[in-house]
Amino acid sequence: MGRSQETFNKRDKEKKRLKKKQDKLQKKEERKTTDTGKSFEDMFAYVDENGNLSSTPPDPKSKTAVKMEDIQISIARQADIDPADLIRKGTVAFFNDSKGYGFIKDHESQESIFVHINGLLDRVKENDKVTFETERGQKGLNAIKVKLIPKE
Repeated sequence: MGRSQETFNKRDKEKKRLKKKQDKLQKKEERKTTDTGKSFEDMFAYVDENGNLSSTPPDPKSKTAVKMEDIQISIARQADIDPADLIRKGTVAFFNDSKGYGFIKDHESQESIFVHINGLLDRVKENDKVTFETERGQKGLNAIKVKLIPKE
């Protein structure tokens, strides 16, 4: 006589699955018969003149009219930056000609700013005084348009 291939665990899982399916169908039927949901009007929320939520609509007599031209949907325009303000002064702290990069120490902020050989307008070496502009690079500020300040 052969044994059944179905183990106790398999039968138990099948019973749980069927029970879950029955419960789901029962809940579905209950939802159809009972109307516990809120109406659309009950879900409305209103904002009063102080910015607080309320369930009552605002008084239409206290409504103020706003002209379409008065609405601004943009940020305030900033004043144009003077190109002379963008030019910084600094000293070449390190420059490697063979690798083509170095660092400039800014005179005002004392921060080191990366410079690549492609950003040079004049040939530079260590301890040269330079003027430069900066741009945002992948890892921080990069110096561009680097020019030597003529020695006096």
